[in-house]
Amino acid sequence: MVQVNMHEAKAQLSRLGELACKGERVVIAKNGKPYLDLVPHQEEKRREPRQMGGYEGQIRIGPGFEWSDEEIDEFLNLDDPNDPLKW
Repeated sequence: MVQVNMHEAKAQLSRLGELACKGERVVIAKNGKPYLDLVPHQEEKRREPRQMGGYEGQIRIGPGFEWSDEEIDEFLNLDDPNDPLKW
């Protein structure tokens, strides 16, 4: 294991990165205490796109459910332009 302080890590980042990629544990300390672990990048596994209709025929809406499409949109705030999910 290699432990260096923040200032040393800045000056030796390339060398420390090489060590981490070779499997060495690299710890960056702040005020003498472990603060960060330097680890190699790992590619994300690509997921297959989700297919619509996975629950088709498995979900039933009770007879007392009488909301219109507009009421559902309002309940889910689908008409809110400030909704971060729409950015």
